[in-house]
Amino acid sequence: MSAPVEAPLSVSLVDPQLADAAAALVEKLVGDQVASKLARQDDSLWGPEAQSEAAKRLSWVSLHESSQPLVQRLTTLRGELHAEGVDRVVLAGMGGSSLAPEVICHTRSGSAVGGRHPITVLDTTDPGQVSDALAGDLSRTVLVVSSKSGGTVETDSQRRVFAEVFAANGIDAAGRMVVVTDPGTKLEDLANQSGYRAVIEADPNVGGRYSALTAFGLVPSALAGVDVEGLLDEAAAAAPELQRDSADNPAVLLGAALAAAHNAGAEKVVLADSGSGLIGFGDWAEQLIAESTGKQGLGLLPVVVESPDAPGFTDHGTDATTVALGPAVGNAQIATEGSLGAQFLLWETAVALAGRLIGINPFDQPDVESAKQATRDLLDGSGATGADEAPVLVEGAVEVRGEWLREPSSLVDALRQLIDQAPERGYVAVQAYLDRLDDASAEVLRPEIAKATGLQTTFGWGPRFLHSTGQYHKGGHQNGVFLQITGSVADDLAIPDQPFTFGELQHAQAAGDAQVISQHGRPVLRLHLADRAAGLVALTNAVSEVRR
Repeated sequence: MSAPVEAPLSVSLVDPQLADAAAALVEKLVGDQVASKLARQDDSLWGPEAQSEAAKRLSWVSLHESSQPLVQRLTTLRGELHAEGVDRVVLAGMGGSSLAPEVICHTRSGSAVGGRHPITVLDTTDPGQVSDALAGDLSRTVLVVSSKSGGTVETDSQRRVFAEVFAANGIDAAGRMVVVTDPGTKLEDLANQSGYRAVIEADPNVGGRYSALTAFGLVPSALAGVDVEGLLDEAAAAAPELQRDSADNPAVLLGAALAAAHNAGAEKVVLADSGSGLIGFGDWAEQLIAESTGKQGLGLLPVVVESPDAPGFTDHGTDATTVALGPAVGNAQIATEGSLGAQFLLWETAVALAGRLIGINPFDQPDVESAKQATRDLLDGSGATGADEAPVLVEGAVEVRGEWLREPSSLVDALRQLIDQAPERGYVAVQAYLDRLDDASAEVLRPEIAKATGLQTTFGWGPRFLHSTGQYHKGGHQNGVFLQITGSVADDLAIPDQPFTFGELQHAQAAGDAQVISQHGRPVLRLHLADRAAGLVALTNAVSEVRR
């Protein structure tokens, strides 16, 4: 055990009106002793309909203790790999299996051996991005295959291609595979039968988005050199404060404020880092908030922005609450500060409490399966989504699709028609099924659209967002409009022993999700970039001409 960690944790309700609105909910949470009951894993807190799910999803409250036995095992495994010259970690995982390790490794870069974390997070089906990961030094590479269900199609596809390429390069694939999964999955059986380097069971009583301090967060981080024991100690130092039935409990304050804002019509939560030092924390919180609360036509839509000076934060409007991750600055209405381990536990607790106050079950994700099924139908040929419909407009490198469009005269006109479909307090969701490294310039679309339209605007890399905000898109407030971007594939990549390629899988995921969103009565403008670089330039220029 590391030395005791002092982990100051604070939540400041900067906006007096929000603080006043939250006060009654704080009083209710304290009076009902919700924080202490949650610490005891009381599965009745969210009502009888949620009780069966909650009963098997609450072990996250004590992970700072129950995950401690992993530390020595991971230290030993990392030492064995390093002795063999293996120090490059590639993580194949989606959603809760990838977001927390990415935050942990980027945030903890200063504490790694050599001051860096050699980790590549592979949460994509883009052939180019997968090929780039394969092009790294395989002689130094270990692949961590993380899947709670054991059947995640993206992760399985990545595992298959790495196994093939390892073997083609004369490397024992089984000796370079570390599996993290729940007990009893098909992935666990496969790994054991194949003699994989290590099979590490995660706590089955923790949902993916609450799994930062389980094996899903700790295994890849530890193999990349992070002091994960210190991370657990930070959470342990914060736990007593978060379990108190007190109006000063930071989780009670944050959960009450988020619920009060939602119930008053501010159902969007704009997250901006103001110097927290927690790199990428907003992306992790995005999944936690959206997937936990976005259901039954309710929920909080997280909007992760570039800085406190970004559009959406500076002009948040009455339909959004601004949260500074770090000191309170600018237009922040809430500010949260604390160490990484403490912040993980703070937000998990606060979101669970907010779910109770909003009136939803924060532990299920009833609408996630629909897009997966639509993808499967497309891949096996039984789906009919109009995925290959002729474009209604071709402008340079951009092909425009959308049956609902009214004869658009230009790309700008098509974008305007999409924005016109947004209600007064709606939002725009940009969904980029591209390479998030090589096509990173696509991220500029979020602030540009927000600035041009005055609407809260989110940005997600596909299919990564399907394991995050995808639940909210279908189950949350139905006031979004969707801009889906796909790109041509110069060099596709086969998936061993599968009848489809990575490019075909990526295409099917985009088309399947568009179908499901359309079935919910929301418009999807589908733009295909025949040339990715030229298309992104043209699209960015078109967005600058759009005005609501």
